[in-house]
Amino acid sequence: MKRYDYYDSPCGRLLLVADGEALCGAYFVGQKHMRETEADWVRDSGSPVIVRTKRQLDEYFQGKRRIFDIALAAPGTPFQRAVWKAIAGVAFGETISYAELARRAGRPGSARAAGAATGRNPIGIIVPCHRIVGADGSLTGYAGGTHRKRALLALESAAGSGLFQERAAG
Repeated sequence: MKRYDYYDSPCGRLLLVADGEALCGAYFVGQKHMRETEADWVRDSGSPVIVRTKRQLDEYFQGKRRIFDIALAAPGTPFQRAVWKAIAGVAFGETISYAELARRAGRPGSARAAGAATGRNPIGIIVPCHRIVGADGSLTGYAGGTHRKRALLALESAAGSGLFQERAAG
């Protein structure tokens, strides 16, 4: 049985979905490819997975967390899961191109397919698809909107440079 709740982030409201002991969805409300809640899902703000995810998201948005430590269970094809695993390996504050992502996923030359799989990532922020950019460094698409992609990259840049802590203190 799936459990869900909402998280109000500085970039907009997220729908968090847990399946057993793992997170299987983190969607900006209204984003492209967002999963809708279903009749048999239970809204549960006390679900251990959801509570842990909210705490770690709070820490991320405060500039205190760079790596998420949450069990994940994203449904997808083997290729999509390979791409999402490669995305999860992109370090906080760094970006890579879709071509590099395809290479890391074991499918060099498949940048377009890697881009399509990236757009279907069901666990935004935690599987940080906002860190994938065009070959020329452009932001290109983002299921949650390029304004959010820009904001997430700016947050990571500020946190990595120490500016985030200075702003928070000042």
